[in-house]
Amino acid sequence: MLKHLSGKLWSKGVWANGRDKFRPCLLVPASGFHNGKAHLAPRSFFGVEDFVDDDNSRPYTYQKEKKSKNPGKHISFKQRTGAFMEPFTLDVLISKRFVTASLTHRVTSKQVAVAGTNSKDIKAVLKSRSDIPACLAIGHILAERAREADVYTASYTPRDRDKFEGKIRAVVQSLIDNGIDVKVYLD
Repeated sequence: MLKHLSGKLWSKGVWANGRDKFRPCLLVPASGFHNGKAHLAPRSFFGVEDFVDDDNSRPYTYQKEKKSKNPGKHISFKQRTGAFMEPFTLDVLISKRFVTASLTHRVTSKQVAVAGTNSKDIKAVLKSRSDIPACLAIGHILAERAREADVYTASYTPRDRDKFEGKIRAVVQSLIDNGIDVKVYLD
């Protein structure tokens, strides 16, 4: 039906932009968005230019380059090389039920050593899975596994919600006491 209606309008024509010129076009109703004026697009309906980016450089299907939010911001040498100078990070998770700690390689994102009180071998030995002695045991076991993987240094930055005290400090101190050099970065 739309094809039939548009065919009639096209063949008869509609006055657009006043009555000085006769142009075949579709008329948008007066209550619509364009207030009764004919809507003529400057570009073709399904032409090539409809599928090109704003700068007309390449088709829209290609991935656009990401633009920096702060293009004038300078990245320091330490920020650029920190992941390579201190490649291993310590991650400590303490919940109400258990304690887990892991050493992760920053560049490859692979876990080198993992220890947690939820594993079968540690679960049977401990009285409680989330107290200070459990944290000390996790630090000791993680240090052994890290030495087996030839990891002797790590860096630790607490999460925003964590404070460096209590159980987290017990895990880090146990790692330090068992031969792993941990650099703690407190913001």
